[in-house]
Amino acid sequence: MLVDLLEDDLREGLDALGDVEAHFHGLLATLQRGALSPVTLLDAGDDDRVLQRLECLHEAVTHLRRRLSQAALMMRKG
Repeated sequence: MLVDLLEDDLREGLDALGDVEAHFHGLLATLQRGALSPVTLLDAGDDDRVLQRLECLHEAVTHLRRRLSQAALMMRKG
């Protein structure tokens, strides 16, 4: 069961990381388009979803640390 939870956390973390990466690629594309305006820059940076995905990534990493510690403890006892 612990392995299933680890896999779930890894998948969630990878999904969140992919969303953050996509956001960064979008920002790069915006910057490379040429004529920028203050509104364009503000709109490009105003993505609450990426902040939510960063929180998910942080949560996944925290869960992974805890679960890996649990697995190591179980291995020592077993």
